[in-house]
This record gives sequence, C-alpha cells and structure tokens, in this order.
Amino acid sequence: MAMLGYEFMQRAFWAGGLIGVIAPILGVYLMLRRQVLMADTLSHVSLAGVALGSFLQFNPTISGFVIAIIGALVIEQLRRVYRTYTEVPVAIIMTSGLAVAVVLMSLNAHLNKSFSSYLFGSIVAVSDTQLGLIAIVTALGLVFFVALRRPLYNFAFDEETAAISGTRVSILSFSFAVFTGMTVAASMPIVGVLLVSALIVLPASIALRIAPGFLAAMGVAVLTGLFGVFSGLTASYYLNSPPGGTIALILLGFLLIAVFIQKLLQLRNRRAVQINKPKVRGVINHD
Repeated sequence: MAMLGYEFMQRAFWAGGLIGVIAPILGVYLMLRRQVLMADTLSHVSLAGVALGSFLQFNPTISGFVIAIIGALVIEQLRRVYRTYTEVPVAIIMTSGLAVAVVLMSLNAHLNKSFSSYLFGSIVAVSDTQLGLIAIVTALGLVFFVALRRPLYNFAFDEETAAISGTRVSILSFSFAVFTGMTVAASMPIVGVLLVSALIVLPASIALRIAPGFLAAMGVAVLTGLFGVFSGLTASYYLNSPPGGTIALILLGFLLIAVFIQKLLQLRNRRAVQINKPKVRGVINHD
C-alpha cells in the first residue's frame, strides 16, 4: 500500500495498533465497573494538561500525560468522599479540566490553531515521543491485566466481594485509575480528546453484547478495536478526514451491525420455538 511508504503513516499505524489492543481491554473493565464516563472525563483533563504545557512552553504531550494521571488519582480519591453519589467526582473533574483548558487557550490565540489535532486527532501528529509513550503504556497495560487478571476480574464485578476474598481493593483501584489516565493520554494523538472514549467504549460495547464469556469478550473487543483503527486510519488518509471522527464512525457502524444481527438471530430463535411448540404439544397429546 502506497500510504505505508510515508513515515508518518507508519507511526500512525504503529500507534493505532498498540492503542487498538490496550484501549478496548480497558473499556471492558470500565463498562463492567460502570465507569464509562471516566475515560471522557480524563480526556478533558488531559486537554488541560496539553494547554498548560503549551502555555508554559513545556512538552504538551508529557504535561497532558502527567495531568491525566493526577486527574485519575483525584477522581479516585473523590469517589471515596462521595460514596453515595459516585457520578459527582466525574462531573467535578470534567468541568474543572475543560474550564482550565478553555481559559489557558484564550490567553494565547496561537494555541487555538494548533489544538485541532489534539481535539480531533491527526495522522501526522504522532511524534516519536508519543509513539514511545504509547508503546510503554501498552506494555505496562498488558503486564497489569495479565498479572492481575484474577483480582481485576473480581474487582470489576463487585469491590466488596473482592475485598472479602483478600484483594487489596484500595491499591488496585488507584492502580486502575492511574492506568486509565495513562491510556486516555496515550490515545489522544490518534483519536483526539473529544473521541477518546469512543475507542475505549465502542469495541467493549460490541464485545459485551455478543461474546459468550469474559475472555471471549476481551478477544472480540481487541479485534474490533484493531479493525476499527486500521480501517479508520486508511479511510482518513484517502478521504482527508479527521482520524478520530472516522474511527469513531466506523466503530459505531460495527455496533449498529452487531445489534441488527443479534436482533435478527433473536427473532429467528423465537420463530423456531413457536414452530416447534405445536409439534411438542402433539407428541404430549399422543402419549
């Protein structure tokens, strides 16, 4: 393929492939923990970090990465303060991050022009530094999810049961929050701040709808994420469209197709049961 002859496309595909593996796995756990909005919130916090780095003339990638991790830790701490209202910490941090980003961007008009790549993603925006960070995050994430797969499984479904079974829920919860922040910040160059949650949530939504078990859901989510990222980057290159929006639309199409096929199968099964009912009654009456 001619597009792979360009160095920026090679970097984009490498970055997309790495994120396409780790983001859907994280998405499955976030959906099981009912913390889907956490990804969206941390993307806004990461944007504030990018704005702060640009304003202070520091590397915006590094600052966005660090601020996203800090934001994840603050959310986790606030979640323990507002135990009854678990959505409150998400709302507080989301609005705070967005407010800081908007104010910092307004202080320097030059920042507004360069922020479109952070908002919507860009296939030419993936630098060597970002690719290195994405590779580190993916490697750490795979080690994290493989080494702690059993505690994470119990932790994802019920924290109290996991604590009773001996899992150190507090440490695991903070570690999970830190990794969520790292993944969100690493995904930003490919899909952009506004659509990071699409890459994390949509493959997991498809997987949890059609997969027969937990491990199968992980496999389906990763395959869906990879196919969505690669097809989205390819379409973005030829159509000259923002990669974030293109990837999100393709994943949304996958979800609609999966829902449609599942409804057709359910309808076929119901008809098969209705057709077989008279036969069963006939056999019973005959006996």
